[in-house]
Amino acid sequence: MPVSRTLATDAYYHLYNRGVDGRNIFLRHENYLYFLKLFRKYCTADQATLVAYCLMPNHYHILLKIRSDTFGKTVMAPFGSAYAQAINAQQKRRGPLFQGRYQAKHVAHDRYLVELSRYIHLNPVRARLCKHPQDWQYSSYQDYIGLRNGSLPNPNIVLDQFPSVQAYADYIESAQPRSMSKHLKFD
Repeated sequence: MPVSRTLATDAYYHLYNRGVDGRNIFLRHENYLYFLKLFRKYCTADQATLVAYCLMPNHYHILLKIRSDTFGKTVMAPFGSAYAQAINAQQKRRGPLFQGRYQAKHVAHDRYLVELSRYIHLNPVRARLCKHPQDWQYSSYQDYIGLRNGSLPNPNIVLDQFPSVQAYADYIESAQPRSMSKHLKFD
């Protein structure tokens, strides 16, 4: 079950949300890029450290470490509103974009943090949007394995728990995406 919207500082959280009625929240390539640009604008280093993310056509996953006790008010509320307004203007539509407020689940242990990063990075594979997680450009996995040198996520938080980047890649690739959803159910 999701936790309350009061997020503890210096704690890890899995944030996620989906489109109202399961509709897509990303309709064009530019929408994914705008979402990340907007998130970077609101989620500054004093607010949180982004660990991993995956943007799917109709939902998103964000794994981060909260730095500020005002994160919900100063980051997620204005960020979500700004993104919804932009998509509504682009699509000439009205009404909510998201299925309510974002959900937040506390990540209490390092093992769960690592498993959650795998779950997030395998999301497009499970949805059959690609065969390998490195093929999905709208997640932090390419940053994790060195295919992209982005500055948004901090992959070292997870990668430091592995002897090498290749060991993490092997950990991801060895998972059975279909069976994982039995253990970690978020979307």
